[in-house]
Amino acid sequence: MLDRNGPLRGLRVVEMAGLGPAPFACMMLADMGAEVVRIARPGQKPMFGIDQKHNLYDRSRQSVTLDLRNPDDLAQAQTLIARAEVVIEGFRPGVMERLGLGPEPMMASNPALVYGRMTGWGQDGPLRDRAGHDLNYMAISGALWSIGPADAPPPPPQNIIADLAGGGMMLLAGVLAAVLHARGTGQGQVVDACMSDGAALMMVMQYGLMAAGMHNDQQRGGNTLNGGIASYRCYETACGGYVALGPLEPQFYAEMLAQLGLSDDPRFADQYGAQDEMHAVLETLFRSKPRSHWQDILERVDACFAPVLPMSEAPDYPHNVARGTFVTTDGIVQPGPAPRFSLTPSDPPTHGDAGMTTVADVLKSWA
Repeated sequence: MLDRNGPLRGLRVVEMAGLGPAPFACMMLADMGAEVVRIARPGQKPMFGIDQKHNLYDRSRQSVTLDLRNPDDLAQAQTLIARAEVVIEGFRPGVMERLGLGPEPMMASNPALVYGRMTGWGQDGPLRDRAGHDLNYMAISGALWSIGPADAPPPPPQNIIADLAGGGMMLLAGVLAAVLHARGTGQGQVVDACMSDGAALMMVMQYGLMAAGMHNDQQRGGNTLNGGIASYRCYETACGGYVALGPLEPQFYAEMLAQLGLSDDPRFADQYGAQDEMHAVLETLFRSKPRSHWQDILERVDACFAPVLPMSEAPDYPHNVARGTFVTTDGIVQPGPAPRFSLTPSDPPTHGDAGMTTVADVLKSWA
């Protein structure tokens, strides 16, 4: 087993190797020092045909290969779970039960076990058995509808909202809460983390604004936070790059206007006034100079400004360099662990292939 520093050092986790949000949650646990062991299927490969070392969701933990259709391998998986505090799986509902690894038998032998389950549609409901991906789960939450311009279909915002934020992070929070409860009471429980539920929760503020009459659900791209106001959106610059503006508060809006020479322009007197006019002025202005010009002007003041960086530039951005936001492991640049801990800092991550171990070695470590 890898011995890693962090506030969760000593937490024993069995991960049923899979895709997307469950591995992301296990990555976070491993980043924070938990002893995570992956149970992988024989011949299991990452998506997109990449090498395992580039599959960074799997960083910082070792794997064992078990064929769960083989009785001996299944028994080894059951033994591992019996010694763990947490098991995490991301299969469709019923798969773990058919394997003989469902919550009932596993918690019978390990009553304090926290059983983390990650699905797209949840453990129940009419869609529970249907296939899907992040875009589908987000689609029924209201989140996808709210993204993008009014005159085009909603764009796929990568796999961040439902898969990672609504899925992996919700699973992580649920598992840690259940671990606290289990350590205090000796009682484990099942954590049902569902990406469509989590994506809906990401929209809690917007649902409150809609109830207050301050968010128009029928006007995609027309509300404050989704492109409806000129001072909260992105603009193209002369070099082909982009900048992001976000001065919602009056004092930051005034600072932006002062730096752009627009303080006396009557069209900008009311921040929530004629948005089309303001947008046209700002669009023309930002296209007149390269991104670096606007960075020189606006990064030094409180104007709620940032350059829109491609992934190839983000690791070299001075703020990210100063904080060590990105790390390089065997030539692979990747985001470092977050958040930061003052007393129990996390070790640097491995790449996505931390190597193999055996059930015997894990059990020896967990004795």
